[in-house]
Amino acid sequence: MDGAKRTTQRDIFSRPRLAFVLFCLPAIAMAVTGRANFSGAWRTIVWTAALSTMGTACIANAVRCGRLHCYVTGPFFVAMAVVTLMYGLGAVRLGGNGWNLIGLTILAGAIALCCLPELFLGKYRKGNAKDGDHC
Repeated sequence: MDGAKRTTQRDIFSRPRLAFVLFCLPAIAMAVTGRANFSGAWRTIVWTAALSTMGTACIANAVRCGRLHCYVTGPFFVAMAVVTLMYGLGAVRLGGNGWNLIGLTILAGAIALCCLPELFLGKYRKGNAKDGDHC
């Protein structure tokens, strides 16, 4: 099996069920708890857990297969998990619309960081497709 095929097979996004559990379910949980009828405490718990899950999965995917956008989305999601936790605990002040600001930052950042790197630089890190130690 050639390296490019191995890289694709190790990509979490090539496994729809796993991708759904690690990325779609956390995003759905964030959207549901983003509604006004959920308390800041619930939002803090769910958003921090969801962003941590997505960030960890992206970082693992970057290591597994060299998926380019995962190198930037992983740290971004982890950083946003920290911001969410700090805001939810009251350690960071973002005003009355803090949750909206965090949500918009996550949405815009996720879209830009998922699409732009691969649009300009390709899907996988160069050289990774032929590196049998990683893929």
